[in-house]
Amino acid sequence: MEIKLPPVVFGTSGLGNLFVALDEDVKTRIVEACYRQSGGRLVFDSAGKYGAGLALESLGRALKRLGIAPGNIIISNKLGWLRSPLVGREPSFEPGVWKDLEHDAVQKIGYDGMLECFEQGNELLGGYIPQMVSVHDPDEYLAGAGVDPEVQARRYEDILDAYEALFDLKRQGRVAAVGVGAKDWRVIKRIVRDVPLDWVMFANSMTVSSHPWELAYLIRELGDRGVSVINSAVFNSGFLVGSDHFDYRQMRRGDPMADRLYRWRDEFFAVCDEFNVTPAAACVQFALNVPGVCSVALQSSDPARVKENLEMAAKALPDEFWQALKDRDLISFDPMDVMRPGYIRFIGRSAV
Repeated sequence: MEIKLPPVVFGTSGLGNLFVALDEDVKTRIVEACYRQSGGRLVFDSAGKYGAGLALESLGRALKRLGIAPGNIIISNKLGWLRSPLVGREPSFEPGVWKDLEHDAVQKIGYDGMLECFEQGNELLGGYIPQMVSVHDPDEYLAGAGVDPEVQARRYEDILDAYEALFDLKRQGRVAAVGVGAKDWRVIKRIVRDVPLDWVMFANSMTVSSHPWELAYLIRELGDRGVSVINSAVFNSGFLVGSDHFDYRQMRRGDPMADRLYRWRDEFFAVCDEFNVTPAAACVQFALNVPGVCSVALQSSDPARVKENLEMAAKALPDEFWQALKDRDLISFDPMDVMRPGYIRFIGRSAV
């Protein structure tokens, strides 16, 4: 199936209480804003990992409360994390970033694990069935094997078995498209050599602050092959627009690695101020205009920001702005560089 995705896919991590616990009414108003502002092309991206299933529950309840028919939306559910009992004060995955959760989640990747996650996700959604599914965080699953090559090999076989389950669902007509969602783009590169995916989601990988040229080539290649590419987490967990979390980790000035990130951000903000460009708009435009990318996934914890997110994706920024970032060695290339077949012009260094 060829997927026709809109430029903005609505992320739902905020519905799972990422960084802040939201009232149910606020979550419903966020979903309503997405529906009203989407112009009829509405795609939600969710996952069992987001709030240990809370995002799926909140999305399903909001859709039902608003009376939105299943046929009017597309839902992507990234599979691989199964809700489990919470035994401590906070979940075992990504500690410190999910607020007021009542459950934990464990990673289950394999044939049976995928089917279990799929069925649980459908229950949490309350009758809404995802059309798009994927293996979520295969990079984390492989990293859990350590350096043992035999364990690594077994775990990669688990990932391939997981895809067999997802393609069985597709053959049965229960889902329409199969993909992958991961932070380590090298793992995605490995998977797409072995699995004929319909779509991929790169998270924390191709942003204005970090954009390896090898990844730019991969994204363009996937786009040329008809694979839909979604660019996600384009603010690096909010750090690029002012928060102190970078890729879900707390940053503090005074730490050498953190100071490097803060220095880059300070210079980036200065250029944005010079050209009257918001950092958020720069992040979105860079992420969306890398050739091969068809959509960016943007989430908001504020209903009023939904319209702004869509506007940022629609409004191009001046060439002089990108050139200033390159001249100050803040980016290695701008999206227009890779528009030219077989060519990426390098100026300066990779930012972080």
